[in-house]
Amino acid sequence: MSTLASVNAVIEELWPLSGASSWDSPGVVVGDPEHPVTHLHLVVDTVLDTVDEALGMGADLVLSHHPLLFRGATTVAEDTSKGAVIARLIRGGAALVAAHTNADAVETGTSRVLAHQLGLVDQRPIDEGRTPTTGLGIVGRLPQPMTLVALARLLGDVLPPTASGVRAAGAADRVIETVALCAGAGDSLLDDPAVTSADAYITSDLRHHPASDARELSLLGRGPALLDISHWASEWLWLDTAAAQLRQRLHDVEITLSDLRTDPWDFAIVQ
Repeated sequence: MSTLASVNAVIEELWPLSGASSWDSPGVVVGDPEHPVTHLHLVVDTVLDTVDEALGMGADLVLSHHPLLFRGATTVAEDTSKGAVIARLIRGGAALVAAHTNADAVETGTSRVLAHQLGLVDQRPIDEGRTPTTGLGIVGRLPQPMTLVALARLLGDVLPPTASGVRAAGAADRVIETVALCAGAGDSLLDDPAVTSADAYITSDLRHHPASDARELSLLGRGPALLDISHWASEWLWLDTAAAQLRQRLHDVEITLSDLRTDPWDFAIVQ
């Protein structure tokens, strides 16, 4: 029978911890290494809803893309969000492992999955990792040029629906051929030459000032149009790929994935 230790060894083979960013905290979060694992449930976020979903399905291991404990915690009291989640996992007999930037950086990572969904060709990482095919973000070409509004609509078709939808900065009729993208929060890559030389940049959580600066440069002909998408939606697409990889390695473990929307926004008023 598989254990948390043996399953985690497979997780680290698929998504090596050496590929994680220095600020990240992937790996085992909750659980005994000898804890038996018969059912692994994949989620983007470890929140009360996804924990309840996993426990309701009989899962004894939750594999989350986002780490529950990003920074040092001073308490896991149950009147805190983190403490409530941890208590519920332990009482339900489920372990928790996170695969975050180490799952972003591999050849089948979050950005690569989104790039394939858009049909990008000649793909390469924006920020190259240990090999030419690994690293953060992807830049590539659309099979056929399209307008910015058409690309925004394509994203709307590819991604699961969220309240924030797809936001664009740039002329609707701007012709887009080269696309840079980073699933999740990617404003740290806004100044990368691979991004500034692209026709459009797709990412999430763009803050006002970096987005405003990038838009002004775009108006000067020195940068891409911007497409801001849901952080959760951009990474949820990866769960299918991760599940397929795990099923190839873990023949005695049931693998399921969450379709719960854990994007934090419930609705939007368009003015």
